[in-house]
Amino acid sequence: MGNRYTVILAAGQGSRMKSKKYKVLHEIAGRSMVDHVLTQVESLSPDEVVTVVGFGAEEVQKNLGERTKYILQEEQLGTGHAVLQTKDILADKEGTTLVVCGDTPLLRQETLKSLFEHHEKSGAKATVLTVKAPDPFSYGRIIRDETSGQVLKIVEEKDASEEEKAVDEINTGTFCFDNQALFASLGKVDNQNEQQEYYLPDVIGILQSQGEVVEAYQMKDFSESIGINNRQALAEAAATMRKRINDQHMVNGVSFVDAGAAYIDIDVKIGNDTLIEPGVMLKGTTEIGSNCLIGANSEIIDSKIHEDVTINSSMVEQSIIKSGADVGPYAHIRPNSTIGENVHVGNFVEIKNSTLGEETKVGHLTYVGDADLGKDINVGCGTVFVNFDGKHKHRSVIGDHSFIGCNVNIISPVTVGENAFLAAGSTITKDVPNDSLGIARSRQENKVGYAKKLPYSQDF
Repeated sequence: MGNRYTVILAAGQGSRMKSKKYKVLHEIAGRSMVDHVLTQVESLSPDEVVTVVGFGAEEVQKNLGERTKYILQEEQLGTGHAVLQTKDILADKEGTTLVVCGDTPLLRQETLKSLFEHHEKSGAKATVLTVKAPDPFSYGRIIRDETSGQVLKIVEEKDASEEEKAVDEINTGTFCFDNQALFASLGKVDNQNEQQEYYLPDVIGILQSQGEVVEAYQMKDFSESIGINNRQALAEAAATMRKRINDQHMVNGVSFVDAGAAYIDIDVKIGNDTLIEPGVMLKGTTEIGSNCLIGANSEIIDSKIHEDVTINSSMVEQSIIKSGADVGPYAHIRPNSTIGENVHVGNFVEIKNSTLGEETKVGHLTYVGDADLGKDINVGCGTVFVNFDGKHKHRSVIGDHSFIGCNVNIISPVTVGENAFLAAGSTITKDVPNDSLGIARSRQENKVGYAKKLPYSQDF
């Protein structure tokens, strides 16, 4: 195997997307389209990867980082012109160059690997990646010699005869080239066409006119060939990607109530014997352990969920939930929170930037913000950690085995010791020592007969 190079074409604006975002940066399953392409290319360990950027160059570079070199195509004058911009990096090198579009996110590493191998084994100067299309209309057709099977030409829809239009093998727009033959031929491509652009497929005709061998490698799965030019194609590709992802999780031992109604990003990891209910969205770098239940309509983002956890119709963001805990329904675990082992977080509870020790229970209608709660604490209904004074956030600490009664306001920063008891309805503004009762509420007074003097008493 000789040297291998890759050129990713990512310069187009994608006007049919009707978007302020540049086409190749639209996301599918948690990554941009061009990131999907680069990830598959990287798995082949090429000697050099060059991405041709144009519209949105800075945003594309920000998205991909230092994983690739970049070349700017200042004017979008066609795919052949785009590849030619890489000549200062690649033109003098020997080896094989893969040219792939940045808007083809469904291409698999296995397909690209087979394309490389077929090209190098055949000794061809160029190899076209092809596939049979259920409806080949608008695609360039691959015309082969009936006897040898060798590629004779690629003919575009508008130039094809009726016989050629009946061919269902199409050009996917992905190619392998002998690198030096590629750059020698690019210099001969002209723009004598309706769009006045320099087309990369014209290199095929130039090589054939010189008597060089041009090959085609036909992949099996048409869905891999989808190029994204509009929102409909984006949705179609996203559905295909989701099915791939969910199928692989099922192979790994994950169960779905309805696999078609679960939305899981490509970098998510899930342990075996976990059940995913409909409407679940698992995003980013989320990791879920074994034997969990992720209930209907839950959303989990960049979080780590340990084994034996139940999350019921709730949202978790950038947090950790440890073994045996249960969350929800309708709870919100906000960023930088850690929910300890066997903790219960009930309905309409919000946790933010806080830690809850093992066996602690926060049943319902409570806000815990910027606080560290120890183990085996009971937090009553309606408790509020008042952590913001209008300018700064403040943090409170609650000791192990404490009891917080219903409707307690904890005005941070305060420290409550171990085995403390905060009386229901209290507003706690000072530290409470170990084994102490904290109570802060006015004594009740009854004014007998006073209600009759109130202006609205006649409404009773």
